[in-house]
Amino acid sequence: MTTSDSGGLSRDDLGALFRTPFPVVEKVGLEVECGVVDPVTGLGAPYAGQRGTEALLRALLREFGGEPLSEAGHLVGVRRADRVELSLEHGGAIEYGSAPSADLTGAIEDMRTTLEHVADIARGLDLAILPGGNLPFDRVERARWVPKPRGALMREFFAGLGDDGALGPTVMALAVSTQTTLDYLDEDDLARKLRMQVAASPVVAALFVNSPLAGGEHAGLLSHRSHAWLRTDPRRCGVLPVALRPDLRVDDLVEWALDLPMIYRKAPGGEYERAPSRPFAALLEDGFDDGAKPTPEDWVSHLSQVWTDVRVRRTLELRAADGPPYPHIPALPALWTGLTYHPGSCAAATELLGGHRAAEHRAAERELPVKGLDTRLGGDRVRELAAELVRLAGAGLRARVDAGLERPAVLDLLQPVEEVLATGETFAHRALRRWEGEFDRDPARYVAAYRV
Repeated sequence: MTTSDSGGLSRDDLGALFRTPFPVVEKVGLEVECGVVDPVTGLGAPYAGQRGTEALLRALLREFGGEPLSEAGHLVGVRRADRVELSLEHGGAIEYGSAPSADLTGAIEDMRTTLEHVADIARGLDLAILPGGNLPFDRVERARWVPKPRGALMREFFAGLGDDGALGPTVMALAVSTQTTLDYLDEDDLARKLRMQVAASPVVAALFVNSPLAGGEHAGLLSHRSHAWLRTDPRRCGVLPVALRPDLRVDDLVEWALDLPMIYRKAPGGEYERAPSRPFAALLEDGFDDGAKPTPEDWVSHLSQVWTDVRVRRTLELRAADGPPYPHIPALPALWTGLTYHPGSCAAATELLGGHRAAEHRAAERELPVKGLDTRLGGDRVRELAAELVRLAGAGLRARVDAGLERPAVLDLLQPVEEVLATGETFAHRALRRWEGEFDRDPARYVAAYRV
């Protein structure tokens, strides 16, 4: 990306972020968000104090070394020399962010080694690391906000949206997930992969529902996380409608993002501030309120303030699904890798799902928090669509093993979702059954069973 002589961003440059440089080899990245909770009550840890997330980060920094990550003078993360990051979400969850891996098995091995090491260190502080789809025993009213200035600006922005933003703070405070990051090799490859991923996202989200409790209660939802995203500024969340076009180009993505306002910007002095409540396109023409024109960094930040099911930047970030229980986390990146990186499986998945309109996707996203696999996408039953996607992903993984791109161990990674499809019992149903049965509604038993 280039800038004009005045330092502003030219409209013609916006697509450059998506076009260069293209990778030579398709790699896999993982992000796993986990609650940092009290092992007895299941409630999230505060930021400060001897049993807080700041203390955990300082312990990780001593153990792993690397670079401390700070905002406004507060420690909010650690970046290791191998590019792995451990950082705090706004509500105190900790996120593991991998370095790109040449294969899925390598990505999973690195994730497990790191998270289990983090969990051991957390035990020394009498804390537990709890992956999944949300913090099941907390409520947004008692959120332990991390002192990140952006968080307060985001909550102010959501409050200004009325009902459309009413659950934005709930997402920030309580939602956690597992995300897969994949590459595209050129503009045509971007269009091909993105169209399939957006079309498949509600099906994958329904298959992986795993946040049935909030405040320790069920309230009829299988995915409190997916429900909360429905009222977190629908303009920038959920389905990415332009990606369903058969003739999608980078310029379509640029035009879509230009219609959205920024939430916050980093001012010239380095502090975060609210951005003007007008589309980014208007900022290109008129500048910010201080007269400055948007820079490439502002454009990158703006795209990071979009939380669609697939977030497009220099990579494709798959965000739709709840995080699975810890033993089954690999099933999610395995599904996306098998579908995305094998051209035959990608094309077949697009053929299966490509006829559904954006309105049908939105309707499915409204249903799936309650219905899970019983959701309908248009006239189709999601359970049957999910079964075909899992089959295609398995074929894609097999082809990658045969080509020497993956180790044979990946062929077993889809077994947890194959069992979900065979029994109809999702991760959410299983958690509810155990909560009412063997756990006897005791948070300590829940945490003991589901912690890393």
